[in-house]
Amino acid sequence: ALTAAREILEGRRLAYALVRPPGHHAERRAFGGFCYFNNNAVAAHYLSAHGKVAILDIDYHHGNGQQDIFYRRADVLTVSLHGHPRFAYPYFTGFEDERGEGEGEGFNLNLPLPEKLDGRAYRQTLERALQRIEDFNPQFLVVALGLDPAKGDPTGTWSLGVKDFEANGELIGRLARPTLVVQEGGYRHRTLGPNARSFFLGLA
Repeated sequence: ALTAAREILEGRRLAYALVRPPGHHAERRAFGGFCYFNNNAVAAHYLSAHGKVAILDIDYHHGNGQQDIFYRRADVLTVSLHGHPRFAYPYFTGFEDERGEGEGEGFNLNLPLPEKLDGRAYRQTLERALQRIEDFNPQFLVVALGLDPAKGDPTGTWSLGVKDFEANGELIGRLARPTLVVQEGGYRHRTLGPNARSFFLGLA
């Protein structure tokens, strides 16, 4: 993740950190959900020395880790689209009223979504997330790329397909910011590759 962040600082428009295990459930003092180090938060903190950073988490599950890490900071905006915590891990965090504290108040946006969701409905919420990022006007964008919103993923309940991932990538690409993509979840082996490829086709 840091190698990819350095590539961004050296002028690349897009870099992809293909990491396992994922990281977005790792908080400052706790790990969980397969996550030990919060890769996207480490990269975002590194980039924040050079300008404002927005983290867009599009994993099926709430990015509680980066929320915890940046909750009191205004220089890193954290935005997460995820299954509502009433049915989706990590259950205890990811509610809409979690907006940040102190200097960070208003710089955390949670967008919990219903248990059944298709690509069109997902994109309506994604557009809201992207508008918030546009208003924040970051120098850098970190995308926590979860591929578990895909149809048939064993850890999710949504039904996004290959074309949906491409459309999501295209919407995110319109922000036209130097973008670091950090791999998060996604556990249906047969569709991981095609969905990732489609996302990057749209993003690029």
